[in-house]
Amino acid sequence: MTFTATKTLADKVRADFPILHQEVNGKPLVYLDNAATSQKPLLVLNALRNYYEQYNANVHRGAHTLSAKATDAYEAARDKIAQFINAASRQEIIYTRNASEAINLVAYSWGMNNLQQGDEIILSVMEHHSNIVPWQFVAQKTGAILKFVGLTPEETFDLEQFKQLISEKTKLVSIVHVSNTLGCINPVKEIADITHRYGAKFLVDACQSVPHMKVDVQDIGCDWLVASGHKMCAPTGIGFLYGKLELLEAMPPFFGGGEMIAEVYLDHSTYAELPHKFEAGTPAIGEAIALGAAIDYLSSIGMDKIHAYEAELTAYLFQQLEKIPQIRIYGPKPNAYGEGRAALAAFTAGDVHANDLSTLLDQEGVAIRSGHHCTQPLHRYLDLPATARVSLSFYNTRAEIDVFIKALKETLDFFAGIFG
Repeated sequence: MTFTATKTLADKVRADFPILHQEVNGKPLVYLDNAATSQKPLLVLNALRNYYEQYNANVHRGAHTLSAKATDAYEAARDKIAQFINAASRQEIIYTRNASEAINLVAYSWGMNNLQQGDEIILSVMEHHSNIVPWQFVAQKTGAILKFVGLTPEETFDLEQFKQLISEKTKLVSIVHVSNTLGCINPVKEIADITHRYGAKFLVDACQSVPHMKVDVQDIGCDWLVASGHKMCAPTGIGFLYGKLELLEAMPPFFGGGEMIAEVYLDHSTYAELPHKFEAGTPAIGEAIALGAAIDYLSSIGMDKIHAYEAELTAYLFQQLEKIPQIRIYGPKPNAYGEGRAALAAFTAGDVHANDLSTLLDQEGVAIRSGHHCTQPLHRYLDLPATARVSLSFYNTRAEIDVFIKALKETLDFFAGIFG
């Protein structure tokens, strides 16, 4: 669906986001750092506030009215997550603080108990640190071996190399769905099929895909999938793990404490049924409820519409960036319609350091990311100290891209004047 002919999707939703109407350094805010975290609509902010103002109580622990209302809202949000990613059962959705905790849960609960000396774990060089460091811990403890898939000449996931790396020794493959630096959309369904042919398990890091496109865990066929709420219009401090029911049932608890138990004796304990087995202690109740509200908000727009509009923005962004001679964008190029990659661009600009670019753009009210984006191994692979990254969401506009491009050109002109 195309929105540019009349009123764009962003025009329709921007009133829902109070922060987008602020000024930064005396200039209207242009927020282009959505891959780091998204902004929050009023529906989500109100859901969080309403919980604390109207029915603040602990969940699953009281027979009184407030506890029952809080429990109902908290568990209703779990149902919304399950429906949003098409999980087969609500028991397959585990609340976590974020995607990092979700990956660590799998690493410690499944990895430490199922991997041994000589087993192989396949990752890629583009992974976020959160999908590398936990597996390093597991490898150090178990003697498992880490292997890494490189990039094609187009700077995408090298599927042919993956086919050469995987073997009967492979027990786990853990791959990002969408790279937060390269913007490439990895063929997770095909990776899942290949992985399962070798009897291995497959985890998908979906932090950069769930907020921007339809994600169907049953269609992908993954064993686990993780995501963070703060990247999908929800608050920080809440994320989720999806896992196939039979796998979660076989995995021991990761944390011990209240809520995850059935019975506790002095010398042993028994554990609650899924999903509560993995949710020890008082959870982030308001944040979970607000995540449910965020899913309501995204669903009311429609993920297909969000993806189509962001593709339009991507096409326009690349058209403008490619007019600047010193800009080098990493990852695959989109097609003429902006499809084929995520709505972000990590780039370098000759000898100008990314941090200097970001600092001067900030003075113009433009917020972008600079640095390694929690992908240091990828930057080393590309022989880069840092990149600048502009990342879009459905509430961004072409006019904001124009402001960014103008400020970027002026910044580059400034440095050209200094360095000659």
